[in-house]
Amino acid sequence: MAAKAKGKKAPPPAEKAAPKPAEKPVEKPAEKPLEKPEEKPVEKPTKKKPPKVRKKEKGAYTRYKVDATGLTRLRPYCERCGPGYFMADHGNRFACGHCGFTRYKQA
Repeated sequence: MAAKAKGKKAPPPAEKAAPKPAEKPVEKPAEKPLEKPEEKPVEKPTKKKPPKVRKKEKGAYTRYKVDATGLTRLRPYCERCGPGYFMADHGNRFACGHCGFTRYKQA
């Protein structure tokens, strides 16, 4: 004989959920698609880019002048980099493309 504890109640019996009737989805009347005039694809004129003009490499003949006496250098060597690094002639100055050294010409 089991005695019930005071103050404790038994849980209520589990209720079974009633099955819901299957609802049919409401069908909307078929809408007519908006009629758009047929668009023809616009052909854009293709412009061909002109080929890039590449500078021709200047050979060693542009840095020297051949005389009856021998070769003479037309441009100076860089003072920092040493022989083999010619300086570019920019009108009023000489500039080294390797180190950036610039020597201005006398006016």
